[in-house]
Amino acid sequence: MFTGIVEARVPVLSFEPRGTGARLVLPAPDRPDWRAEIGQSIAICGTCLTVVEVEPDGAMGFDLSAETLARTWLGALAPGTQVNLERAMQLGDRLDGHMVAGHVDGTGAVVGIEDSGDGGRLIRFEVDTGLERYLVDKGSVTLDGISLTVVEPVGRSFGVAVIPLTLELTNLGAAEVGKRVNVEADLVGKWIERLMV
Repeated sequence: MFTGIVEARVPVLSFEPRGTGARLVLPAPDRPDWRAEIGQSIAICGTCLTVVEVEPDGAMGFDLSAETLARTWLGALAPGTQVNLERAMQLGDRLDGHMVAGHVDGTGAVVGIEDSGDGGRLIRFEVDTGLERYLVDKGSVTLDGISLTVVEPVGRSFGVAVIPLTLELTNLGAAEVGKRVNVEADLVGKWIERLMV
């Protein structure tokens, strides 16, 4: 379980297709409190992945399945691509964002960007068909692992107001029209939908 509060942004060291999946290697973030262990869950742009290797310099290896590559945009990773990282929350931690499982529902794309006048940006996204039913005005959504608030949903599109700190600490700071993002709908909405069937 995650919170959608990104802890670090790092560049991909290597991305190697392997059979129907792939191996991803990322450097350890430059943080004194960061220490990865084999078996640990880390959200990479909102996708819960398991650390399968830790190199002597702290670099972390992850195996991506065919399902992960089909459901997310991570198949387009290349050396140098900036990705967001968040370690799993611990019991007793504050929940500063919202409940995030790291189970991506689909993808979306940036369709518009404008400055908000305060150093932030208003970014508009359009999600895959079928995900629009989870877009609730002032509701939560996770984009590339970032907990954000839905603003003015219309059909498959919606906006988010991104503050300067989020632009600085995450890959949204370099977002351009057309950029793909991983989308995880609010867990509460999905649970309610399932119970109503």
